[in-house]
Amino acid sequence: MESNEEKLYFDLEIVRENFKLSKKVENDIDLEFYLKSFEELNRFFFLLGTIFGFVSSELEDKISILKNFLSSPDVGQHFSTVKSSRTLLRLHRGFEFIQAFLKGLIDLGEQQQTSTVCHNAYTCTLANHHSFLIRTAAKLAMYNLPVKHKLLVKVCGSEENIRKAEEILPETLEHGLEIYNIIQKIYEKNNLLSLP
Repeated sequence: MESNEEKLYFDLEIVRENFKLSKKVENDIDLEFYLKSFEELNRFFFLLGTIFGFVSSELEDKISILKNFLSSPDVGQHFSTVKSSRTLLRLHRGFEFIQAFLKGLIDLGEQQQTSTVCHNAYTCTLANHHSFLIRTAAKLAMYNLPVKHKLLVKVCGSEENIRKAEEILPETLEHGLEIYNIIQKIYEKNNLLSLP
């Protein structure tokens, strides 16, 4: 992957297209395309600046671990170790937060604070899996988020890119929800949702 510094702005179309390609069959996903979506979602957090640097760093680590597992000739598309299952589960939990946050942005007015939407998304998702210290740090970072329009300018750049992102966001979230549900069912079926 090109480094986050090499590309200036977040491109939701990359996320949407890779989500579409991720759906191999009805009850399975292609992790290579799933991870490509996450690389672009990671750019979103990277572009928010140092306040979300910890999120970007965590996502990058998990993506890297899973890509290494995928490239291993012994593993291929099937993760057989607890470590890889745990890493994918943590990425999956993060995905639930990202979906909730982006969905919350849809109905937000341009001059409304994104911090409330982010806080609500976090409280309903990732906060359930984080320690008190991490929850506190995350909430402090969220408090510093700008109003919706400023956030979108920061991550998308131009007004044209913002318009395009807002236009395809609902469809992207639909594809993302399908993928989320597939992974959730796999973890439920194998009793892996309680992995730390």
